[in-house]
Parts: sequence; structure tokens; C-alpha cells
Amino acid sequence: MTGGGTGIGAAITEVLADHGAHVVIASRKLDNLTAVADRVTGRTGRRIVPVRTDVRDEAEVAALVQHTVDELGTIDILVNNAGGSYMFPILGTTPARWDNSIALNLRAPYLTTHYTLPHMVEARRGAIVNISSVAAIRGVRGGAAYAAGKAGLQAFTQVVAGEHGPHGIRANAIAVGTVASEGALRSWERFGMTVADIEREVPLRRVGRPADIAWGVLYLASDMSSWMTGHTLVIDGGPPMPGLAVAD
Repeated sequence: MTGGGTGIGAAITEVLADHGAHVVIASRKLDNLTAVADRVTGRTGRRIVPVRTDVRDEAEVAALVQHTVDELGTIDILVNNAGGSYMFPILGTTPARWDNSIALNLRAPYLTTHYTLPHMVEARRGAIVNISSVAAIRGVRGGAAYAAGKAGLQAFTQVVAGEHGPHGIRANAIAVGTVASEGALRSWERFGMTVADIEREVPLRRVGRPADIAWGVLYLASDMSSWMTGHTLVIDGGPPMPGLAVAD
């Protein structure tokens, strides 16, 4: 799993380990990965293997996949969780900013999938879960590159599902709503927004928790969704609905 050191990634690691999985977790910050691995292994007894990886780098991704196979023998589940919401208006989105966002949100999941698929094809089984965003569905002001990358990821998910369903491999995505991860909280503060401001726009009147997304990953990665592929599961507390205000 990529992006396993904090927030949603750490929660996914916890939930998968709680249900019997050994997990290789990757990100650029080894200290964060090691802290998650120590905590989850100590509590569950499952093997959590931290691997420092820049998922934008093809050679590092290839090495990550091979290391996973060497450590665990096979790859049953791939979770592409690493991503980044670099927020700039279109006129402030320089080509370099665009390329960096697409590299992280679209090219990186392609790389991990490209190097993982041969192992899944050989085993005739596998589940791929790509973490997308509701920005891919509804757009978001200031997020042209982010929304485009995540929309591309959802289309990529459908193609993987169609090409590799006959190999017993399923691919699905999760469109994540507003989740109070560490990075999101910092971003909201930077833009002068509070949790209360955001919750007023959510029908269920709360922001998401990392565990909300982790449970969705468990569903899509397990036999609970064995006849589901090529879909995007939206987990967002309900879509904002313009119109008359409704009293709480």
C-alpha cells in the first residue's frame, strides 16, 4: 500500500491487519512508516513492512513491488493511496505544478499497477483499490490538476477492471469526501476554514474519519465485493445540496 505513513493510509493498514493481512507500506517518510509498522505489528502480530519509496520514481516502484514479493511471497491486494491535493487556480497552475500533481495522483498508481499486475495475473487473483476523490466527480475550485488526475485514475480503474477481470483480478476506486486527516486539517487552516464550516455543508453533519475510508477499502479488497469491479464507491457523508437551508 502506498501512502501508508499517516492519516487514511495508517487507518487502512490498521483495518487490513485487523482482518488478517500482512502489509507492505510505502511513502517518502520512513519515520512515519516505521511508527505505524511498530504500532500495528505490536497490536495485531501481523507483519507490517515499511519501505521508503517515492512512488513517482519508476525504479523505486519496481523495487517496492519486488521487495513485497520477496517479503510476502505474493501480492493479493494493491491499495494506491498516495496522493496530494495541490490547490492552485488554473492561471496559477504552472506546467511544473500540473506535472507534479499528475505524477503523484495518476502516474504513480499506473506505475504500481503496471509492476504488480504480472504477479496477480500469474496467481489468477487480486484486488486493486485506488483512492480517488469526489473532486473527480464534482470538480473543486482551485483544484484543476488534482481533479483531472483523480478523474483519470477512475477511468484507469475501469480499464484495468475490463482488461484483467478474465484473470480473476478486480479493480475498484473510492471517491473520498472531506476527511479530517493531518494534511487536510493543515490545508483548511491555511485557507481560513474550520471543521464546523465544512460540516455545515455535509448532509450527515460531520467530516469523514480515516477509518471511514479504511472500512471501504476492506470491503473492496475482500470477498464481500467479489462480484464488483470497475466501479467507484463514493464515501463522502452525502453530496452538498444547494437550495433552502434545512434546520438541524
